[in-house]
Amino acid sequence: MAIEEPEPNSNSDPISEWLASTLSDVPSFLDEPYSYTDDLNFYADSWWVPDQDDQIVNHNIIIDNTCNSFNISSPVNTAISNIPLEPIILDHPQPVDLSKKRKTSDQNPKTSKKNHNRQINEAENAHAIGDQGGVQVRRPKRVPTKSTGNNSNNKEGRWAEHLLNPCAAAITVGNMNRVQHLLYVLHELASFTGDANHRLSAHGLRALTHHLSSPGSSSASSGTIGVTNFSSANHKFFRDSLINFIDISPWFRIPNNIANSSVLQIIGEQDRLKSLHILDIGVSHGFQWPTLLEELTRRSGGPPPLVRLTVITPTTENGELRGTPFVIGPPGYDFSSQLLAYAKAININLQINRLDNFPLQNLNSQTINSTSDETLVICAQFRLHNLNHTIPDDRTDLLKILKSLDPKGLVLSENNTECSCNSCGDFATTFSRRVEYLWRFLDSTSVAYKGRESEERRMMEGEAAKALTNMGEMNERKEKWCERMRSVGFVKEVFGEDAIDGARALLRKYDSNWEMRVEEKDGCVDLWWKGQPISFCSLWKI
Repeated sequence: MAIEEPEPNSNSDPISEWLASTLSDVPSFLDEPYSYTDDLNFYADSWWVPDQDDQIVNHNIIIDNTCNSFNISSPVNTAISNIPLEPIILDHPQPVDLSKKRKTSDQNPKTSKKNHNRQINEAENAHAIGDQGGVQVRRPKRVPTKSTGNNSNNKEGRWAEHLLNPCAAAITVGNMNRVQHLLYVLHELASFTGDANHRLSAHGLRALTHHLSSPGSSSASSGTIGVTNFSSANHKFFRDSLINFIDISPWFRIPNNIANSSVLQIIGEQDRLKSLHILDIGVSHGFQWPTLLEELTRRSGGPPPLVRLTVITPTTENGELRGTPFVIGPPGYDFSSQLLAYAKAININLQINRLDNFPLQNLNSQTINSTSDETLVICAQFRLHNLNHTIPDDRTDLLKILKSLDPKGLVLSENNTECSCNSCGDFATTFSRRVEYLWRFLDSTSVAYKGRESEERRMMEGEAAKALTNMGEMNERKEKWCERMRSVGFVKEVFGEDAIDGARALLRKYDSNWEMRVEEKDGCVDLWWKGQPISFCSLWKI
């Protein structure tokens, strides 16, 4: 479905429309994104510049009628049956008095690990007393904590995993007494507010009860009922929140930045009169491309005569894909009109073609209208790891299809972690890998949002938590991806200096626990958080 440029409106500002009316300033991706200096402030090249006193989007658009903590008297039965209601979405938010909100537990950095151990011991003792005497016990007080230093990556300080992983192991071997005991302790400590351990406990508890109520299910839909995520947000809240998250966290911004630089690197090697065609198989929901369009206007000789963007939206009929983190936006969300208006404002001839609900295995040159007089670049970012890699090997088959399109370059960005599909381990093994992934996300968002509670953070974390219940979350280590790419005929290409230097300069704006590593052996650029791998970016040619 080709999307035509909207009718001009002399009374509208296309850039402001792209960023929504509530955003106070013109986006500063008009600034040079690849020439940072060390003393630039945090929002130097942001899409929008919020007031310094309100850096977190707080539209109060989502009112969640679930509890912030679990207060359960019958742990196992209630864990399976007590499913919160769906969140209510309001299109017209009402103002709230943020000063009356309680200070969250993320804001106290001095709580020691002993407090966590005492909490767990109190909860376990309470469960034992309740079992023996039938007396209703008082819920132990949850101690506020914050984990922002390197110690939070120490397994001893990550007490939530010491409850979640043994519970998954007990489920695997059928030790229901142990399961009941650990579920009780988790109920006492879990909360969607607080530090990363409490939030991980809450999401993990929900995932475990989902597994107990529907073992073997590949759909994450019932496991996320009552949790704020992309699909439960209205369009404006989703757009504003994702813009802000990209600003305050490099989780997606660094891969997007490197991908854009790679596109510039590839077309710099081609005939300037050729059109640029980008095949977007990613999760950016359009927020990756304004910066690239702006950079194209700064090229020597000007932008390409035509820029084509073909967007492959995910197939929603597949239950596994419905539960894939960050892939599915709110129902009906489409960024095309805003992006076309912005392109027109900066004199870029842009065409957008959306292939909605389109199976990736059906891709060919005809479906994307690829021609020999254009430069085709494929951006495959955080989508291919959901394809099966055993029998059938859908992952390798798709790479062969992408190679048959004869692209001038392919950018592959993926999670750099072990696979958690059913073929790569039992439930205990794969669940622990998903927990590890979510811990890194929650720990990094604690820092990104500066310990402040907001519906925006809850939405991003609720979206990431889909990984706990999605059986299709089949990751793979970077080395396996590189081996797979070479096996189908792709050749590794080294990133240019502009791409590396630009990404490093951008990363300096974020917390010092973030790290970027350029591997000489494979040429990949890896993103790390507190000494642990998060994702990798790679560039390939035929």
